[in-house]
Amino acid sequence: MNKTNALSHNQPYIAHISKDDGRVQSLPEHLEGTALLAQQFAEPFSGGELAWTCGIMHDYGKYSERFQRRIRGENISADHSTPGGQFIYRQALSAKMGILGMLAAYCIMGHHGGLPNGGSGSDSDGEPTLQGRLLKHTADFDTSLNEHYPPPLNPPKTPISDGFGAAFFIRMLFSTLVDADYLNTEAFFQKGGHTRGGFSDIAELEKGLLAHIETFLRADNAHGSLNDLRNALLRNCLSVAENDSGLFTLTAPTGSGKTIASLTFALRHAVRHGKRRIIYIVPYNTIIEQNAAEFEKIVGKENVLQHHSNIQFDSKDESDNENTPYSEEENRKRYSTENWDYPIIVTSNVQFFESLFAAKPGKCRRLHNIADSVLIFDEAQMIPIPYLKPCTRAIQELVQNYGCTAVLATATQSALDNYFGSLQPKEITENADDLYRVLQRTTLSVVLDSLTEESLAARLAENERVLCIVNTRKSAQRVFTQLNEIEPEGTFHLSTTMCPEHRSRILNEIRDRLTDDKQKPPCRVVSTSLVEAGVNLDFPTVYREEAGLDSIIQAAGRCNRENNRSPEESIVYIFTVEGRRAGIAQQANIDAYKQIARRYQDLSAPETIYAYFEQLFYNKGDAALDQKNVLPRFNQGLSAFSFPFRAVAEEFRLIEQTTQDIYMLSSRFDLEQRLRNGERSRELFRAIGPYTISLYKSDVNALRELGQLELLDEDVRLMPGIFYDEDFGVSLLPKGGNAIIF
Repeated sequence: MNKTNALSHNQPYIAHISKDDGRVQSLPEHLEGTALLAQQFAEPFSGGELAWTCGIMHDYGKYSERFQRRIRGENISADHSTPGGQFIYRQALSAKMGILGMLAAYCIMGHHGGLPNGGSGSDSDGEPTLQGRLLKHTADFDTSLNEHYPPPLNPPKTPISDGFGAAFFIRMLFSTLVDADYLNTEAFFQKGGHTRGGFSDIAELEKGLLAHIETFLRADNAHGSLNDLRNALLRNCLSVAENDSGLFTLTAPTGSGKTIASLTFALRHAVRHGKRRIIYIVPYNTIIEQNAAEFEKIVGKENVLQHHSNIQFDSKDESDNENTPYSEEENRKRYSTENWDYPIIVTSNVQFFESLFAAKPGKCRRLHNIADSVLIFDEAQMIPIPYLKPCTRAIQELVQNYGCTAVLATATQSALDNYFGSLQPKEITENADDLYRVLQRTTLSVVLDSLTEESLAARLAENERVLCIVNTRKSAQRVFTQLNEIEPEGTFHLSTTMCPEHRSRILNEIRDRLTDDKQKPPCRVVSTSLVEAGVNLDFPTVYREEAGLDSIIQAAGRCNRENNRSPEESIVYIFTVEGRRAGIAQQANIDAYKQIARRYQDLSAPETIYAYFEQLFYNKGDAALDQKNVLPRFNQGLSAFSFPFRAVAEEFRLIEQTTQDIYMLSSRFDLEQRLRNGERSRELFRAIGPYTISLYKSDVNALRELGQLELLDEDVRLMPGIFYDEDFGVSLLPKGGNAIIF
């Protein structure tokens, strides 16, 4: 590339200009500041020198005359991310270190638009792949400023054994670059940056936890075998936490105090081994909120960050004036969701794993802060089976090469320990079988004869308090309708055909009835599986339609939850519905359950559940555990150092988008009017979240054909209130001329 004399050396090279006050950030200042931050971020996984090089080169294209004219106001385009990648690659190639040059080029070229696919040698200079961009013609830039040339590239110390490991390292290095770039730019525009920090260090948090559990561990407070076992579990956690970093399992049934026990292990281990933070990864948002609330009571709300789809840091309560400033704590949490710089983070499987396989800068930004962390995978058996092998391989990579300790915390033994390569997990709980026996609260009973929906409703009507969980939303509506005709008082329906606002109201009414021990009002609930995890309900009797054993055990957790009755009085009936065929996805779980039920008498015993998962994984086969071929695609790319970052990121969705959202806003005219006025802001869509219903596309199309939906545009569908019932939701059943007919 040639030196250009179009700019006078009396004119500074500019990285950013503040439109508010005309302040200028020089290009050397931005590059050096970004490089130093990136180096600091990458030190935990020995990538500091490479991160510094990426930082110093990421905006090197801004040394072009064309970019400098653009930033000074000319209406022209200028690609400033490609030149730095090209330059470092060519420097590395001349030193016979082309692979390292490509590694840095991925990060530098992707720092705005995201990591590209690698492509192939046949790509032209118009392709958006790495190979295409290495050939792309860009504006000449000034190479006379030798003090900014990068040092020779040295291989990273992080071991890279295969293509997946190489791609993982690139993504982690990319994370250090984009977070450093964002933070340095933020500091310039915000005159110092947004409010960050303000939380306690890990050692202080451990002191708070130890003070909290001291009352449990004192001998004079331990009464009965259950308390003895819970205390033993806490002591197990404190003892095993002294072990070196690695992979652990924590098998502790519902009621054993698993949440506090896992936090005890995490904080003690973090202090002993210099871990920077604790990250809880949870399958459902409802569990996230419960766990986070429990942690906040122990270590303080200011030290716990929730990050999931229900969090609304960028919207105000409707009673707030829109000009009311955010509190200092709100601001810290608002910005910390971007890069996870908190001591305790509670997040979802979706946020965690989709970030690890992302390509966009915004999602990748937080990845480097996962290094040197304690990772607690709560209900680890809930990792979606189609992504099981990529997810467990990512956990293995974090433990072996990025200083993490991972804990698979489950109420049931899940057979995941077979999927971590050479890592051998260590069990934290010494008395898991004793805990199971003491905490066995229910009796599972198989109903031998198939039931019709009519006979099922009749059986439910014989109970004053009963929960029935069926496999489909249509079945829930049909059984509820028939039960409601027999016993309308105290009969409730729960499913995702109802918007969250109304489900929450009904759940609160159900809880009020169940906790009213004086009046003992009737409470009969027909629900889909949405109540099986993270919903604290306690029924004396539960009916569960035949499903996978994991679902049956989860349903049993809603029976005798408070242990106020004997197991013999607390029956979970497993039934089949006459003529009902399970869906393809569900059938595999049911088949595995049936195979195990023939071999084991105690269906809820830990060894039975372990055998169930082994059988399920075997039945599905290896290919079904990596449905999108994520591992082979990365490993096959190693020879040419060509990785499908963008393609995998677009396909890696733990929850497949087979549904469409509709909005039921008859009670929120203010929000409806904002939609009708054309507003489409993120803040607005978060505000209407509690009034959103996700339906299968076929159901949405049927509603449209029946005139029950109003389309404001392609993505905004309103349901008039006359077609919706707050206690029932969207009807999927034939009903006169205003229903979906199948």
